[in-house]
Amino acid sequence: MDKVTLKIPRPLYNRIKQVIEPSGFSSVNEFVVYVLRDLVSQMPAADRGDLTAGEVEAIRKRLKNIGYL
Repeated sequence: MDKVTLKIPRPLYNRIKQVIEPSGFSSVNEFVVYVLRDLVSQMPAADRGDLTAGEVEAIRKRLKNIGYL
């Protein structure tokens, strides 16, 4: 599988690292991939193209609630 690099702020990386310490995730990367796959899988297939402003806001709120933003 082809991979790309995604840059996130260091404080966010460090916070995620703290959050996942007691979990079964072996790395920040593994956790972030899991969260993004989960978010995308919950979207109806027809909506996986362009996101509406409401969908973007809902995603932001969910990421904030789990400490990602």
